[in-house]
Amino acid sequence: MDRFKKCRSTAHCSVRGFTLIELMIVVAIVAVLVSVAVPVYSGYKIRARVTECVNLIAPVKFAISEYRLTYGEWPPSLEATGEVNSGVSNFCNEIHGYQSTTGGFIIDVNEAIIDRNLVKVSPHMEPAMTNGYAISWNCSPGETELDEVLYLPEICREN
Repeated sequence: MDRFKKCRSTAHCSVRGFTLIELMIVVAIVAVLVSVAVPVYSGYKIRARVTECVNLIAPVKFAISEYRLTYGEWPPSLEATGEVNSGVSNFCNEIHGYQSTTGGFIIDVNEAIIDRNLVKVSPHMEPAMTNGYAISWNCSPGETELDEVLYLPEICREN
């Protein structure tokens, strides 16, 4: 019966654990944090995969630019540059919609692999001549769905 006697001061009592209410409060706080963190992480993951597609086409941009600077015109096709299958990965399909009049093309993102809820993410790359001998590349949302533009890299969202 001595162990059930109440302590006269808290200095002599030992704390054996948390109460049920304290544990429920901790679980509720963790649940709120997880409910906020998971969608944010998911968005970062999608954006990283789409950015990979935009970065993987660097050899194609270089080949088109080199062709333009060498021959004075845009390549008649991607085959003429030798970069047919560049930019293909798990998250990126082949480049399509190449325009021989402007040198622009569309990056075909594999939405089904990146996230099952994506509808259409397809940034458009367009070269521009500057100072006669330099080519800069502009990225625009292209045919990307309006509510999915946020998954594009920042350089593609602004144009």
